[in-house]
Amino acid sequence: MTRSFFCALALLAPLVVTTSAQASSVVAVTAQTARPAPPGCTGPSSAIWIDVAVEGVRSSSGQVAITLYADNPRKFLVRHGSLYVGRVPARAGTTTGCIHVPEPGVYAIAIYHDEDGNQAFNRTGLGLPAEGYGFANNPSTLAGLPAFKSVRLSIPRAGLLTRVRIKYP
Repeated sequence: MTRSFFCALALLAPLVVTTSAQASSVVAVTAQTARPAPPGCTGPSSAIWIDVAVEGVRSSSGQVAITLYADNPRKFLVRHGSLYVGRVPARAGTTTGCIHVPEPGVYAIAIYHDEDGNQAFNRTGLGLPAEGYGFANNPSTLAGLPAFKSVRLSIPRAGLLTRVRIKYP
């Protein structure tokens, strides 16, 4: 392998911070230039925060809810299991929101487009989603809810960005 390959690898190494036990199931987020939290960053204030770009939002109606979960599969997607739900006005195309996280670590993020603004994730009579939704790392949801390990994110410092592709029923 060439020297330039190893130089590039050395430059990328600080972007992924995981333990060997986490390496197979944690995806690092994209680095950005260090900056203070943007105005309107939601959640209990902390020195650590992440930008979430929700792509594929079909309308500017309502809000996009960004839900932050601790690294605990038993609390993922259960009532009162989240650390915090941040809400930002929906923008057709890409909606970007910022959410504070308590400290550097591993978290999970789920989003939904609350088009009617009722602050609830609407479902059909069969219990299927009636509003757009998505998860960190964009796992497949064809066979149902994603596995917890597929939505885990390593957030080692402030100012990172993750992109979530929203899916509509």
